[in-house]
Amino acid sequence: MVAGNGNGQKAGTVRQPTARYAAHNEPAGVQFVRVICPYSIVSVRLARILQKAGILYGTEPPYEDFPHCTLLCVQENDAEAFPETLAREASPEAPILVFASRNDPKLAEAALRCGARGFVHAEMPPEQLLRALEVVSKGEIAAPRGLLEYMIAEEDDSGNLDDLSTRQREIVELVAEDLSNAQIAKRLFLTESTIKQHLRGAYKILGVKNRTQAVRLVRRTG
Repeated sequence: MVAGNGNGQKAGTVRQPTARYAAHNEPAGVQFVRVICPYSIVSVRLARILQKAGILYGTEPPYEDFPHCTLLCVQENDAEAFPETLAREASPEAPILVFASRNDPKLAEAALRCGARGFVHAEMPPEQLLRALEVVSKGEIAAPRGLLEYMIAEEDDSGNLDDLSTRQREIVELVAEDLSNAQIAKRLFLTESTIKQHLRGAYKILGVKNRTQAVRLVRRTG
């Protein structure tokens, strides 16, 4: 993707920080956006929005300590790779704003839980995208409308610990004490495969997907 600000600057060109930023080390708004997007059509659209706003952009980060954000384009099936992707691209100096093709609360939640500072989508007008960039550049979180309601509803849909068998509840509560499967198996005189089998059944009953969600549920309701 060609990078610049619409004034003929080449890819990777970055203007010097403003005197205000250099002198006081305070945010001076969005000055540079690193765009990580494998989808050419989306890249072109994002480039036009940034150019029109007079914001520099590129596919590589600017020089050290220059204030910038990272705009990461994703698809719905990218959610499972979020932990690895965000860990690879994360930087204290560059908050990550995830960009998706549509408003997907589930995808937004996954992104924020993995460390992204915000979530935007293609159905938003350009002004909202620019506002989100400004928000995350200040260290705040930019979340789409409806995400909080979605997360609350998801929590409310979780099962009840009383629905578990005695053994399942015993194992889940030991998991919440930060014991490993091996430690639980040793304590209960069971095999690790039996522990895993009980946990799979418990997750299904509780409506959770993994160990972390199960622990959160136990600590919230136990």
